[in-house]
Amino acid sequence: MKLLLDRISLAFIALTSAYVGFFAYFAPKTWFDTFPGLGLRWLPQLGPYNEHFAKDVGAAYLAFTALSLMALLYAKKQAVVPLAGAPLLVFNTLHFVYHLTMLHMYEPRDQVLNVVLLSLLVVLSVILVLPDRTRR
Repeated sequence: MKLLLDRISLAFIALTSAYVGFFAYFAPKTWFDTFPGLGLRWLPQLGPYNEHFAKDVGAAYLAFTALSLMALLYAKKQAVVPLAGAPLLVFNTLHFVYHLTMLHMYEPRDQVLNVVLLSLLVVLSVILVLPDRTRR
């Protein structure tokens, strides 16, 4: 069961990281102006556009994509998943905490979406670092 939860968590993190990473790195201005998409705009409220920052965010998320995909590929090896999960947990927790302090910048719908989506990433990252009690 833990292996299945790990795989689901890694796949979700890889998918969402790839979306942010490719978007931010290869279309940084569009990413800044329109992220997360579907008519929502979450970045302009947080400060002015900076191409260097946007591309660095994209590069970091592409690194998370690679980390998640490699851990997914080697998920049966007991140490791999928590080693990948630890940096994901640090990033996702700090990212979530920062956005909690910025909720006042958003409308209620966007506040809820920020909390739900970012807390989901924290929960999925926690799953990755939890020990598998069925393995020895």
